[in-house]
Amino acid sequence: MSDKTILRMKKITKTFPGVKALNQVDLDLKEGEVHALLGENGAGKSTLIKVLGGIYHADGGTIEINDKEVKINSVQDAEENGIAIIHQELVLVPYMSVAENIFLGRELGAGISVNLKAQEKEAQEVLDKLGMDIDARTLVKDLPIAKQQMVEITKAVATNSKILVMDEPTSSISEKEVENLFNIMRDLTAHGVGIIYISHKMSELAEICDRVTVMRDGEYVGTKVVKDTSRDDLIAMMVGRQLTSYYERDFAEPGEEVLRVENITDNKRVFNVSFNLKKGEIIGFAGLVGAGRSETMQAIFGLTKGVTGEIFINGKKVDIKSPIDAMNNGLVMVPESRKEQGLFLIQDVKYNTTIEILDQFIKNFRVNHAKETEVTQKYIDMMSTKTPSQQQVIGNLSGGNQQKVLIGRWLATNPRILILDEPTRGIDVGAKAEIYAIMNSLIKQGVSIIMISSEMPEIINMSDRVYVMAEGTIKGCIDHEEISQEAIMKLAAV
Repeated sequence: MSDKTILRMKKITKTFPGVKALNQVDLDLKEGEVHALLGENGAGKSTLIKVLGGIYHADGGTIEINDKEVKINSVQDAEENGIAIIHQELVLVPYMSVAENIFLGRELGAGISVNLKAQEKEAQEVLDKLGMDIDARTLVKDLPIAKQQMVEITKAVATNSKILVMDEPTSSISEKEVENLFNIMRDLTAHGVGIIYISHKMSELAEICDRVTVMRDGEYVGTKVVKDTSRDDLIAMMVGRQLTSYYERDFAEPGEEVLRVENITDNKRVFNVSFNLKKGEIIGFAGLVGAGRSETMQAIFGLTKGVTGEIFINGKKVDIKSPIDAMNNGLVMVPESRKEQGLFLIQDVKYNTTIEILDQFIKNFRVNHAKETEVTQKYIDMMSTKTPSQQQVIGNLSGGNQQKVLIGRWLATNPRILILDEPTRGIDVGAKAEIYAIMNSLIKQGVSIIMISSEMPEIINMSDRVYVMAEGTIKGCIDHEEISQEAIMKLAAV
């Protein structure tokens, strides 16, 4: 990291109807630096980055690049000023190839003719150079989310930008891919690239970041040198208080068996998977990306056709061919990809909270709006969701607050068995602690939880037992007293 400042954002202000998203926020970036940007969901991090990227136009403040004030009113303006952004929510075109996505907007060729072969060749060279195990000819829709994330990273790096923003780049990739990403980042900074790094994983800061700026409620809180700052101090800056408890979990003897799965197979990614779940228990599912964890739960929840095997709920064999069958048996699932699989993005918070229980508010063709409002507020309060109102369009909320609404929706159905697929992906430390507390409260009430997570501390601290998967099969089950990263990886790394 040099002393040269390549970016200054001064007194940036942005207001949306009903909320001041940014209030005179400052941020600077040095040449060859990795600068972390921290804050709870709703703190304004993504809004600030969208101003830098030309997606939003600031209401006030200035942006300087290499000591020269610039106007960034569009994505093209940002690109022309050497800025590339990897957004938390992927913006790839699913029915285009990896190569076409990497060169989207800067296609190779003459006139209206695109040289696809040349694009595939150059894209593959970049992928190989970055250590990405991805075929440039593959359609993006055929890649798992983790691989799509790596394509997004490759796309940004390929532009040779001098200011690179990474918004939660490790949220859905494996530890091996994280290590590869960090090596790429070190190489980029060695060549003078400045990186703004947004992450909720505090453990990553010491490994890859030089300085950290903290935001709270749309305002600048402060900037610290990472090596001179403690994790607890950063959390206090983020949440405005000391966070006394984090992984809240009371372990007790679980009750009777509520779910038994025998030899579930989808003949694609899942093969002869068997496990059981007891009342008031959290079982974790661990494994590397591509192990088949999400596919197993999708098969159980009725999202996959042609599944063989048997499912027993409370000792009774059930036939689950669709999510409706699952819900009728008290089984619900919060999916990994909230935007693609869970949310109605153009609808408001109330709609997204109550859509699964609308029958409770309708009688004689009339809707009890007061009751619907009451239930919605209950889950806004329970999840500490930050929203101006129940009428706020959910697509305008931060990713973490969208996740809270989605979890609240399924809790509103009063499930007996709750499947959580990456429940805290892209969620800040304060919100994570709240979700862990809610999970702890649910199991005390007799709800049973299946949790898929790629975050090892989450798996270790919240699970009664951990099933470890690899190559579509279960490799072993570890009891709480024996759960460790080493024990999990020994089974996962086949």
